[in-house]
Amino acid sequence: MSRKGRFWGDGRAGDTQLVCVDPAHIREIWPLVGRLLKRAIVKTGLSAFATVERDILDGVSLLWVAWNGTAIEAVASTSLQQTEAGKVCVITACAGVGMTRWQSLIRGIEEYAAAEGCRCVRIFGRKGWGRVLDGYNETFAIIDKRLH
Repeated sequence: MSRKGRFWGDGRAGDTQLVCVDPAHIREIWPLVGRLLKRAIVKTGLSAFATVERDILDGVSLLWVAWNGTAIEAVASTSLQQTEAGKVCVITACAGVGMTRWQSLIRGIEEYAAAEGCRCVRIFGRKGWGRVLDGYNETFAIIDKRLH
């Protein structure tokens, strides 16, 4: 994770830029973004907020923000995971407003993942992400049977 605290990709999508928050400064920004990230995690139910929060605060996972110069428009978290098929960068959560202004910034996370030797970027999220992100395909499915 040698690229923390830097801009990624072309760094900009209009007036919005992608910033990977240096884990040494995560506790300063966490009060500004934690609730936003929690909303996304609760909405999908794909992970536990407490685990994502702990991993970010401990520097195990990275926090990314889309910053327009005056406000945070979006926030995402990533985790590097070693699988039997190779290293994967997982976007564990993403939330924000005005998605069209910042969705192209995912290229910065893709560049980070490539620099870390990842074979792919994987998203745990709503199916709609596959429709709006170029080059992302549904490769596996999560199947639930509601019991209550």
